[in-house]
Amino acid sequence: MRVAVTGAAGQLGSEVVKSFSSAHEVRAFGREQLDVTDYDQVMQELGAWQCDAIINCAAFTDVDRCETEVERAYATNALAVRHLAEAAESSGAQLCHVSTDYVFDGNADSYREWDPPAPLSVYGASKLAGELEVQEVSTNWLIVRTAWIYGHVGRNFVKTMLMLAAEQTQVEVVDDQRGTPSYARDIASAICGLVRRRRRGIFHVTNSGETTWYEFARAVFEEAGLDPKRVHPTSSETIRRPAPRPRSSVLENFALIRSGTGELRHWREALTEFMSNQEEL
Repeated sequence: MRVAVTGAAGQLGSEVVKSFSSAHEVRAFGREQLDVTDYDQVMQELGAWQCDAIINCAAFTDVDRCETEVERAYATNALAVRHLAEAAESSGAQLCHVSTDYVFDGNADSYREWDPPAPLSVYGASKLAGELEVQEVSTNWLIVRTAWIYGHVGRNFVKTMLMLAAEQTQVEVVDDQRGTPSYARDIASAICGLVRRRRRGIFHVTNSGETTWYEFARAVFEEAGLDPKRVHPTSSETIRRPAPRPRSSVLENFALIRSGTGELRHWREALTEFMSNQEEL
């Protein structure tokens, strides 16, 4: 199988590259190798290469900056996806696009693949626009929504908690937002399985179980051998951010479980493995 991965230098893209590299031919494109917002470059690099799948992990994911850098958000998260969809059509490839829980407003306790999106932020709206581009332009598509990702590359919540633990005696974390911490390595493995089996449609892909950011932070402290009592709960109202966050980011992996891929392991088990690989942190 011949696979192209965009956003290949990011925390999820890098794991997707690893998942495919052991048994497939992979071309990995980071921002330096491919500007996905440049139509001509995308068509030159991907439109003419007869690959079997294009997996798009490229995105502008700084949720707060998206509120002020609106054009960049839509150029990267929506228009660039149109470019990739056209390239996939040109080369006869399947397009697998990675999306987010932020397409939902968070007012429900959890979300299945068929629940109507209602984004609260520019980031969520631009990612939803990308989903629409996939479905309108590509005839062979797969959308994978995930949430609360952490991995060994780049910044993430786990690394932030470890940094704050080294700098502060007490850490405040919101306790009124629920979701599922999801290990990039597990998500990448599931994506690899879906693409190899040529599955189509929308799939939610997260580790199993659910928690709050506060409880997640306590778990990180515990796994690091630190006192979890140093973590204190607070509310979203207290820690105001430029972009609103969904109250619930719990994605039910309904289609994934019934596709034959099966349920991903519990988030706490995945966190334990992640923290045990200290050389990669």
